[in-house]
Amino acid sequence: MKASWMTALVLSGLLGAGMAVAQTAGQDMKDAGHDTADASRQVAHKTAQGTRTAVHATAHGTVVATHKTEHGTVVAAHKTEHGTRVAAHDTAHGTRVATHKTERGAVVATHKTERGTEDAAHDTAHGTSVAAHKTADASKTAGRDTVHGTRRAIHTIDGKPESEQNPPR
Repeated sequence: MKASWMTALVLSGLLGAGMAVAQTAGQDMKDAGHDTADASRQVAHKTAQGTRTAVHATAHGTVVATHKTEHGTVVAAHKTEHGTRVAAHDTAHGTRVATHKTERGAVVATHKTERGTEDAAHDTAHGTSVAAHKTADASKTAGRDTVHGTRRAIHTIDGKPESEQNPPR
C-alpha cells in the first residue's frame, strides 16, 4: 500500500501540476486579450490625438498663410503704385527735357538757317558785283579792242597819222 500510496501521491502531484499549468495558460490567454484591447485603445487614442493636432496645426498654418498672402499683396500694391508714380514723373520729366531740346534745336536751326541765308545773299551780292565789274571791264576791253582794231584798220588803209609818238619819216 505504501507503493500505491506513493504512486497516488506522485500521480496526484503530476495531475495537480498539469491542472495548474492548464489554469495558467487560460489566464495567460485572457491577459493577452486584455493587453491587445488596451493596446488597440491606446493606438486609437493616440491616432485621434495626432489627428486633432494635425487639424489644429493645419488651421493655424492656413491662417498664417492667409495673413502673409494678404500682407504680401498690400506690399506689392504699394510698390506698384510707387513704381507707377516714379515712372510717370520720369516720363513727364523726359518729355519736358525733349521738348526743351527740340525748342532749342529749332532755335539753333533757325539761327543757322538765317545766318546761312545771309551768307548766301552776301556771297551772291558779291558775286554779282564782281560779275558786273568783270562784265564792265570786258565791255571796256572789248570796246577798246574794237576801237583799236578799227583804228588799225583805218591806219592800214589810210596810213598812220602823225603825232609826237609817230613823227613823220
